[in-house]
Amino acid sequence: MQQAFRSRRRFLGLTAAALAAFGAATPLATSAAESADAFPARPIRFIVPFPSGSGTDTTARMFAKKIGELTGQGVVVENKPGGNGFIGVRTALSAPPDGYTVLIGSNSTLSTNAATFRKLPYDPLTDFAPISLLSRGPCVIIVPANSPYRTLTELLKDARKHPGALNYGSGSISYTIYTEWLNELARTKTTAVPYKGAGDVINGVMAANVDFAVVDASGAFELVRGGKLRALAFTAPQRSPLLPEVPSIAEAGLPDFLARNWVAAAVSAKTPPAVVKRLHDLFAQAGNAPDVRDYYTRLSAELILSSPAEMRQYQKDEIQRWKRLAEVAKIPLQ
Repeated sequence: MQQAFRSRRRFLGLTAAALAAFGAATPLATSAAESADAFPARPIRFIVPFPSGSGTDTTARMFAKKIGELTGQGVVVENKPGGNGFIGVRTALSAPPDGYTVLIGSNSTLSTNAATFRKLPYDPLTDFAPISLLSRGPCVIIVPANSPYRTLTELLKDARKHPGALNYGSGSISYTIYTEWLNELARTKTTAVPYKGAGDVINGVMAANVDFAVVDASGAFELVRGGKLRALAFTAPQRSPLLPEVPSIAEAGLPDFLARNWVAAAVSAKTPPAVVKRLHDLFAQAGNAPDVRDYYTRLSAELILSSPAEMRQYQKDEIQRWKRLAEVAKIPLQ
């Protein structure tokens, strides 16, 4: 009897402890949910690992404006270019993992670097929690406005006659791989000139410091239309409504060269899942605004707005794709 009493008292004690623990945990869970619902309660930072003027920067500013309107909180875009995107990534990962610092990255920072560096100072799959793929768009092959090359055929023909004499601007490892892939397909050899980002490359082409470049189309459209650059080809199967006079890459003679770039949002992997979900919902709401959809349609770009799980799978697939392209273009691991 005494033993049964002790067992019953022990059971009641454990039950009371469990109930106390549950009671203590419930307010915390409620508090976390309430905190996520109230997010953001102060301004958010978007970190862009490239200079202003790039397609990544343009997308960051578009979503910053919309999310600011939705939340009533300011969203500040900070450009942290250099080091193959490492500086921007370091800035994002060194901030408190509370959702108030968001990396607006690209294929370079979120996939290509993982495929081309022997030792990367971060892991895009484990150090970041994906929020959403935002957009994906084609590139254009540009030359200075006063370039002697009026077609891609003329450029490539001269490059074959004078191996290594022509140089190209590259704002990241992705653009280097794309241009070396172009060299492989066209059986040419040209020389890379590195820049901090696509905006700097475009300025370099305008100043005729380089002979040509493959760049994100969104950053070059207006300059081509304004006569400050000449576009030789649009790297998509069809022409762009914004540049109807520029041939598609198939019309230019290289149908397989379908170079495109993408932009995505991510936060530190240590960020609370409820805050990641809240951020995803905000990006989805912003992306579904009619003027945002119209903007990407006019750029001949895709507005994707994926789930976090879809973005993670896309990153994995892209890492494998970039590895194959690097092998084709004979780009050694850095």
